[in-house]
Amino acid sequence: MQLPRLLCVAGSTRSGSYNQALAGAMAKHLSLSEMDVTFLSLTDYPLPLFNTDDEKEKGLPENAVRLAKMFARHDGIFIASPEYNGSITPLMKNTLDWISRVPPEGRHAFHSPVFAIGAASPGQLGGMRSLAHLRDILVALGAFCIPQQVSIASASKAFDDKGDLIGDRENAFLTTCATGLIQTAKKFKPLESA
Repeated sequence: MQLPRLLCVAGSTRSGSYNQALAGAMAKHLSLSEMDVTFLSLTDYPLPLFNTDDEKEKGLPENAVRLAKMFARHDGIFIASPEYNGSITPLMKNTLDWISRVPPEGRHAFHSPVFAIGAASPGQLGGMRSLAHLRDILVALGAFCIPQQVSIASASKAFDDKGDLIGDRENAFLTTCATGLIQTAKKFKPLESA
């Protein structure tokens, strides 16, 4: 049986991003579980601000098409989403909006993979408000998002110098979410577009 192909991505490209660290920690954990893992940085896929007038005039950006194909090729996707003013980052929303505009070729970017979500925040809520919004957006796009999620509070103290989570509680969140993503990705039958 082929191993699930899993993708990890963060909704931040900021230098020293806690959510880049969280996505990296998840990618490392999944790799140690002998999964086929891709760690993707949105720095490599710049996109203009979504505007339907631009789309009509210029067509879909090449990076939107590349990202949609990347999503569709994977069986599971972990998104680490920072919290900005109680919601997800403009970068993450813009990326999801552009991907949603790409017509599927076979596997669908949101229907085919299963999704898991997480957040790391310097505050005490651990990005929980952004996770609620991200889950709603993914479900609205037709995605299946597993119930297990990762929420890391006091993120400035949560990672060691290798990018690994320090606390037992935080590692338990990560392990539970990773296990759920692996198990669901193995069982999930991709929904092909009609």
